[in-house]
Amino acid sequence: MGGFSVSGRRTRGLRAGLGGAMLAAALLGVPIASAHGLDAPQHQLYRMVDLPLEGGDTIKDFAISYVTHGTLNADKSNAILTTTAIGGNHHRIDFLIGPGKALDTNKYFIVASDAIGNGLTTSPSNSVSRHGTAFPHFGIRDMVESPKRLLDHLGITHLVAVAGASMGGMQALQWGVSHPGFMDTLIALTPMARTAPWSIAVNEATRKALMLDPAFKDGAYDRQPEQGWRLRADILQVLAARTPEALRGIAPRPLDILPWIQGQEEAVLKTGFDANDWIAQTWAYDRHNIGETPGFSGDHLKALAAIKARTLIITGGNLDLYNPVEEAREAGGYIPQASVVAVPSVQGHTTATATKAADVDYMNRTVRDFLDAAGPRGR
Repeated sequence: MGGFSVSGRRTRGLRAGLGGAMLAAALLGVPIASAHGLDAPQHQLYRMVDLPLEGGDTIKDFAISYVTHGTLNADKSNAILTTTAIGGNHHRIDFLIGPGKALDTNKYFIVASDAIGNGLTTSPSNSVSRHGTAFPHFGIRDMVESPKRLLDHLGITHLVAVAGASMGGMQALQWGVSHPGFMDTLIALTPMARTAPWSIAVNEATRKALMLDPAFKDGAYDRQPEQGWRLRADILQVLAARTPEALRGIAPRPLDILPWIQGQEEAVLKTGFDANDWIAQTWAYDRHNIGETPGFSGDHLKALAAIKARTLIITGGNLDLYNPVEEAREAGGYIPQASVVAVPSVQGHTTATATKAADVDYMNRTVRDFLDAAGPRGR
């Protein structure tokens, strides 16, 4: 797969980034063609030289990838930041973005950012100075600080909202703790305030699937570990991202699930997403706890109670086998101005991935009504 241009730069890592978009599409059940439409906004890179990390290390030659939708108004007061899910990119919540949608581009200026480790923003797959397993460990608070620097660069000092799904929803809650007062609202789809043991177990299984493939070669592979990716697809997008009821709908004749699973595996293999990128992002995912933000002594409930922004939390129905619904409900119970809404769906974690038209309509209505009711609170 050839590289493509982003702000005049062509790199092998950006090929991985394109794969990341396709992987997000495959993982989330979205047709691959919808991940990079011909009319998609131009990718942009903001190079900020080095990015100091919370753990004390530094990502050298750091650049964050992003796209924008809509027009920034004169006083720069209509901006919304969207964040990226694990293994995905800035297209993750496109189903909420556009004219007349919840994040209405006739009204808002959307900055859709890419997280560290997704192959578009600086990642193990595209770093020149510290490639592959030599890439420094980063966390979700680092994923928050990199777009914060981007917003500073753009001269945006306040946001209408921070919005994201899954790991993006986790980043949204972290924004509310790290930068209280910087935004009016938070929109967190299928989030967690600290990563649940169940989610860590799922991620560990996906890592082992990749790392135990002989082609992985301790991360020094010369081709993606195909069998590892197949097993990782079975673990995550088949078993964890969907519910038993969702699979029942996919395969009314039970054995029909087997060719469907093979199709999911093939879709992942076509993406070219990088194994070291996936492992690095899951490492950050597993270690997240908003209570470890300076000042909260590891107490995630205290950190939640400090969030000032009005907050909308959306869960994938009543069962999510990746980010447990119970974690989202707990978070909503401690944030002072929070509403927790369950989408009436059996799709589980994939509810917030635009796989079903009814779910998309419900989430657009819910988010639109929330933003309309919240309104700007001022500075």
